Amino acid sequence: MSRAPTSPARRRFLGHAAGTALLLGVLPGGAIVAAADAAAADAAAADAETGADFVPNAFIRIGTDGRVTLVSKQPEIGQGIKTSLPMVLAEELDVDWQSVRVVQGDLNPIYGSQGAGGSTSTPTNYDNFHRLGATARALLVRAAAQTWNVPASACRTENGTVVHGASGRKLGYGALVRAAAALPVPPAADVVVKAPATYRLLGTRVGGVDNAAIVAGDPLFGIDTRLPGMLYATYVKCPVLGGRPVEANLDAVKAMAGVKAAFIVEGTENLNGLRPGVAIVADSTWNAFRARKKLQVAWDEGDGAHHSWSGFLAQAHAASGQPGAAIMRKDGDVEAALAGAARTVESNYFYPFISHASMEPQNCTAWFKPADGTLELWAPTQNPGAGQALVSTTFNIPKDKITVHITRSGGGFGRRLSSDFIVEAAAIAQKVKAPVKLTWMREDDLRHDHFRAGGFHFLRGGVDEQGKVVAWHDHFVTFANRVEKKENDGGTASVLQPGSGANLSGDEFPGRWLANCLIEQTPLECRIPMGPWRAPGSNVFAWVFHSFIDELAHAAGRDPIAFRLDLLGDKDLVAGTGERGVPYNVGRMRHVLKAVAEKSGWGQRKFARGQGAGVAFHFSHRGYVAEVAEVTVSKEGRLRVDRVVVVADIGAQIVNLSGAENQVQGSVIDGLSTLMYPALDIDKGRIVQSNFHDYPLLRMPDTPTKIEAHFLKTDYPVTGLGEPVFPPLAPAVCNAIFAATAKRVRELPLATTDLSWG
Repeated sequence: MSRAPTSPARRRFLGHAAGTALLLGVLPGGAIVAAADAAAADAAAADAETGADFVPNAFIRIGTDGRVTLVSKQPEIGQGIKTSLPMVLAEELDVDWQSVRVVQGDLNPIYGSQGAGGSTSTPTNYDNFHRLGATARALLVRAAAQTWNVPASACRTENGTVVHGASGRKLGYGALVRAAAALPVPPAADVVVKAPATYRLLGTRVGGVDNAAIVAGDPLFGIDTRLPGMLYATYVKCPVLGGRPVEANLDAVKAMAGVKAAFIVEGTENLNGLRPGVAIVADSTWNAFRARKKLQVAWDEGDGAHHSWSGFLAQAHAASGQPGAAIMRKDGDVEAALAGAARTVESNYFYPFISHASMEPQNCTAWFKPADGTLELWAPTQNPGAGQALVSTTFNIPKDKITVHITRSGGGFGRRLSSDFIVEAAAIAQKVKAPVKLTWMREDDLRHDHFRAGGFHFLRGGVDEQGKVVAWHDHFVTFANRVEKKENDGGTASVLQPGSGANLSGDEFPGRWLANCLIEQTPLECRIPMGPWRAPGSNVFAWVFHSFIDELAHAAGRDPIAFRLDLLGDKDLVAGTGERGVPYNVGRMRHVLKAVAEKSGWGQRKFARGQGAGVAFHFSHRGYVAEVAEVTVSKEGRLRVDRVVVVADIGAQIVNLSGAENQVQGSVIDGLSTLMYPALDIDKGRIVQSNFHDYPLLRMPDTPTKIEAHFLKTDYPVTGLGEPVFPPLAPAVCNAIFAATAKRVRELPLATTDLSWG
């Protein structure tokens, strides 16, 4: 993908647009505002052809020929948002989707938030996009009504035209754009969004707007970026996480053919920022990687050199025998409840650090221009605003001098919410007088990730004679980095901060549901960078809790679904801070749990030995999801997942049915892959694994034979889908394995567990 800086022709268009076009932007609070200045016009024309006649808002442009161009503002990482959000605009505009062109917008304040993570893109934009599209449609209708001298209420739209019902007169949007551009923004009360019953596009199956280009191998991704005179870089960091270079054979490296520069970057103490390293710049990526093999560095390995997974495991066992460092929840008297329980269960659940392992390695192209101090970035980022901010604070470059071009990402899963690869490229670019593309090797990507944190759960639970849970105790031993935090008096304090997804809320199910509950947490200090990993926290907590709940159901001699329904209780809401301050809607969860029992035929089939079904549910990122997995395990321990049934409640509307089904299928496959294989060993502060030969992922023959997706339409706000379906998969499969073999999986990855039976 190649994007040149703003051309003179484009600047002429911007001046024209600022004088004649009405632009609507979205404020962080959701308000739609008018902005008729050059900056707003630049946002509206981002990545588009010049010469448009009507730009009704920052996301819509209609030419005099009637062609509609829609700007997608969110980063596309494979979740389909580049298709689904423009679909909302197209629905409200009442245009033919096949005639619409979608372009990726760069980072610009007028677009509002532009991050892609936590399944937030849809819920934070859905209603606003309806209003933006409806506002633009209202302007076109009003322009037609004035042309015909009839009331706007007497007109309707269909397929890119305005129709006067009484006379049958029609005007295409292209013929109305100049008149519409001169009209003021209608009051919000005068803008009516479509009723869902009238939707013609939303809820249908629509292919991704980039599908054809992806199949053809066209340049779309960050790693495809090409600029005139571009150089290529690699960046070498200490094998020990948190270490720094002391000296290197830079002269020898610079003498190699094709090498343009080699230098040490001091970096910062921030594990999630610019880490110290050695940069090599060459005339090709191949020559940069070739020179890297000759690089010799003396490293200061730091305190991280003492880290090992075996050492962490020993620390966790020692901590489990002591009171937790922090109490996350304490209700009732757990010890007394356990002592009086009819049956008790004790189990330990462990999971390792893992990498994101997205298929496109981290990369960023940067172009620093000393003459005016500006920096231009091309990055496959999930969080362009955070990348811009990190570069700004690291190098003291004003944000308005940093342009971020958002490219398509070859997978994200939370990894590209971090901006270390962006700030590295920016550091290198300031040392060379040309645009430079930094590309990580696969080994860099695996060993210098912002990892999903490992964890250790030491659990105890009890049930009474009626098979009801009477006690729950979880001592969670987690991982934390030491960071400096500002205090109220202006000073700083050194504190341990658990990694992303490594902090257990006391509100996690089933904590708030039980009279006797103790949830403790003890952090292990480490120098391992941690960051968001698909469905942070939920991706492991669901496995731990719904596996242990299944143990309690078995101990109670009860059906696993009936046991869970009993745990949920009959209240509609369970109070508490919940996820993002949202109370837990028990009614919605009961609904999906009952629905998955019905859709899967739970309890209606007798399984032979070596076959079984398991169930799990989880509330994650505003979505309520339940899943049933059916498996077959051979006597030799070979696992086959025969069927996965998914029922999801993600609100009142499925935007793109094709995209939604794709998200469900992808989550199930990714969830099974993560359950089965990935694990990182740590020895002397180093990640032992290096590439896919020793960090395997699921292959096609091992994917589930059948995946069924069912969506419940409910009267709740529309939410995302990329995160919520992932967490229940692992416990559903592991519970099915127990049903098939009587073997519990209590340590990940599953590949390390002997499933043979006989």
